Amino acid sequence: MNPACGVDFGTSNSTIGAHRPGQPLLLPLEDGKPTLPSVVFFNADENRVSFGRAALADYLEGHEGRLMRSLKSLLGSGLIDSHTEVNGRALRFRELLADFLRELKRRGEQAAGTPFERAVFGRPVHFVDDDEAADRQAEQTLREIGHAVGFRDIIFQYEPIAAAFAYEAGIEREELVLVADIGGGTSDFSLVRLGPQRVGGDRRQDILATAGVHVGGTDFDKYLSLSCAMPLLGYGTRMTSGKEVPSSYYFNLATWHTINFVYSRKIWSELQDVRRDAQEPDRIALLMQLIDQRDGHWLAMKMEEGKIALSQQAHCRLQLERLAADCLLDVRRETFDQAIGQLVDSVADAVASLLNRAGVDAGRVDTLFFTGGSSGVPLLRARIAALLPQARAVEGDLFGSIGAGLALDASRRFS
Repeated sequence: MNPACGVDFGTSNSTIGAHRPGQPLLLPLEDGKPTLPSVVFFNADENRVSFGRAALADYLEGHEGRLMRSLKSLLGSGLIDSHTEVNGRALRFRELLADFLRELKRRGEQAAGTPFERAVFGRPVHFVDDDEAADRQAEQTLREIGHAVGFRDIIFQYEPIAAAFAYEAGIEREELVLVADIGGGTSDFSLVRLGPQRVGGDRRQDILATAGVHVGGTDFDKYLSLSCAMPLLGYGTRMTSGKEVPSSYYFNLATWHTINFVYSRKIWSELQDVRRDAQEPDRIALLMQLIDQRDGHWLAMKMEEGKIALSQQAHCRLQLERLAADCLLDVRRETFDQAIGQLVDSVADAVASLLNRAGVDAGRVDTLFFTGGSSGVPLLRARIAALLPQARAVEGDLFGSIGAGLALDASRRFS
């Protein structure tokens, strides 16, 4: 076996894979599944750390502690060099990412039966939009963390290019393909010439254009939450002075990697004053109940559940029993579409810009290849497909195409 691997460190899920003749590219990481949710739970009750699905289970069972999710979103942000308090000690966010990547590497090595020192890491086209210096710094930070957990040699590959390699392994003729990778944190695109005769060698001439925008599934969760759930907790209501209740509490609660910010004594003190002066104090009391019980991540999971349901059906009903035993939230797809409309506009603009920069008429694109866990959102898929009316739409492994492509790329580069 070639001791090189492909690492897809995702906002929502992560994989690690390697080329092994006659065996699946992706390695089983948890309960026989090739994905490990990018989640860490610091269990204060039992003084231990859990990862992935086990971390989510520990949190939902009500153990005292800190749940951390959407870790990748920290890259390129000012938070990466700061710290948070975990079970009474200060933990640097860099250390948090290292803890997760170290566990990802350990599980991959255990499944493969060999250590990995060389890796191709996936990266979005842009970690940070419109800031090249911050984008370079985000990649360098991930490289440093990768070295710290034991990867000696690291090469980066754009995630949509990796997905293209995975698709290419199954086609029999040359195609011009637009890869649409809609992940948890970013939407990334590549326009690539693919074909069995092109495999291997220098592929730079086959990549006609790449584009990306910092919009992904966690943003869809956020705006569904702000539209449907946060008004139950007072979002958009007013103080007796006529001013709106500060929106920052709700934006932090609706954003995966900032939920823990509302669990501070300062915020609790502020909310006591807000409730006293609110026109609808019962809603603020419900917000305080949610914060006191540290149910922010639970509510975010409910919004994610709603997003997934509305990708399959026109209506869903979410039971929000931790707010009240009889609390049911009815959500319709048109409400979801309206909430995410501006986000979808920015994604469609990125695709149109990519085609323009490549100098390629939309009618020449043969295939639109969808991957990424959020590529099933109907409004988003329809808007992208409308830009390429002649292309056939193909759906890859939504959670595994990138990891499989990275594993193939690692095998070729390090063989």
